[in-house]
Amino acid sequence: MAVPRSRIVDLMKVQCRIFSTIFNPERLRMGNKILRQRLKGPALAAYYPRRVATIKDLQKLYPNYETYDEDEEDRLEHIQIQKSRGKGAPKKKKSAAESKKFGKKKR
Repeated sequence: MAVPRSRIVDLMKVQCRIFSTIFNPERLRMGNKILRQRLKGPALAAYYPRRVATIKDLQKLYPNYETYDEDEEDRLEHIQIQKSRGKGAPKKKKSAAESKKFGKKKR
């Protein structure tokens, strides 16, 4: 003795109403499992330490004042030394023709 489908669907409706779940008789993928989960944003934000103000931030806030960034000066000096030895980064191509000219390798 088989139970008619309409009766099973009615039972599923009542069950979903009682247990506060989504009625989905076609069993479509709706993402309810993901939407019910707790939000991860606050936990991730609490994991990483707060950002500390840097010299660049101070320069942006107070452009009139002269500040000295030792790390930036060291970086620029290092780049200048490399360029003087011919080891610096190549210049960027200004047009598409220049980049195509040097992009292909000869065999």
